Amino acid sequence: MHYRFEKDMSACGLTGFINRDRKRVDGEAIMSSICNMDERSNGQGGGFAAYGIYPEHKDDYAFHMLYTDIDAKEITEKYLDRHFLIIEDGELPTRKTAGIVDPPVIWRYFLNVDEEVLHMNACDEEDYVVEAVMYINAEIPGAFVMSSGKNMGAFKAVGFPGAVGRFYKLDEYKAWTWIAHGRFPTNTPGWWGGAHPFTLLDWSIVHNGEISSYGINKRYLEMFGYKATLMTDTEVTAYLFDMLLRRHKLSIEVATMAIAAPFWSQIDHLPDGERKALTALRQVYGSGLLNGPFAFILGHKDGMVGINDRIKLRPLVAAEQGNTLYVANEEAAIREIASPDRVWMPTAGEPVIANLKPEKDSIKEKTSCIKV
Repeated sequence: MHYRFEKDMSACGLTGFINRDRKRVDGEAIMSSICNMDERSNGQGGGFAAYGIYPEHKDDYAFHMLYTDIDAKEITEKYLDRHFLIIEDGELPTRKTAGIVDPPVIWRYFLNVDEEVLHMNACDEEDYVVEAVMYINAEIPGAFVMSSGKNMGAFKAVGFPGAVGRFYKLDEYKAWTWIAHGRFPTNTPGWWGGAHPFTLLDWSIVHNGEISSYGINKRYLEMFGYKATLMTDTEVTAYLFDMLLRRHKLSIEVATMAIAAPFWSQIDHLPDGERKALTALRQVYGSGLLNGPFAFILGHKDGMVGINDRIKLRPLVAAEQGNTLYVANEEAAIREIASPDRVWMPTAGEPVIANLKPEKDSIKEKTSCIKV
């Protein structure tokens, strides 16, 4: 019998949901959803990001760290001790799981920034944290920051996503936003630091596709102090959103239009005011435009966004049920965990945006979060 093997350029699976009312649920649902698309991944990477998981440390930066050798851990801890106030640290809880082999040292730190240090450096607090993340990833061999936001965390590994979720005990965490990824690497290595999501501060990205503009995007971000060191094209997207949304104060609608901009042929036929605005946006952020096929889910402290490329070369489906928005590559992944009131397929480059309700309107919970 003859078999024909071809490179699968459409693989990788992503899914996510947000409870706008801030109702926190454990990780069982998101694991069930992403496992429904196991055929889209090959065991070379799986990961999750969760928001609202550390209410007892909601004002602290939660650094989830990977260390490939003990020397890297010692060097990193000396660096963190010099630059931050370490509130608490310890091994990130895991369990022995079939399919997860040779894990690195995985550690969690809750950190604060000394106001006097910020004053001495004339530095914004979040810029200070970003600089620390860039330094650790680029300058300390064997140390990698999985996530660095407040009241959130990323959990990733080499393995199928279901095994990754069980390994990190996600059934014991509760979050109002969950995003997940099953990886099928095509041009970059499958390794723990290269699994999705990619994060910076509270931004987290899971991606299906390929960023063919990676080179120019990387060089563009380096002009603003970002360092892409994790050997995967998706990394630049997390940094682009940090720059566009946090540093340049663009709205999500405008930021997504910058990275998935309409074609010039479309812009030319728009009304005069809209044409001028989009022309200016493309001129200013041309090097931030993402080329190639992609579907993304962006998680952040205030909500969740789904978007795909301006030709829609990767599938993306959205659905709603009550206060919950779902986004995934496949409708089956949503129906695995929900009976949606509405299902639709966003058009090319059209963002699907959900924002959390203000805390005063959120559901008051009687139970606490996981033990940390």
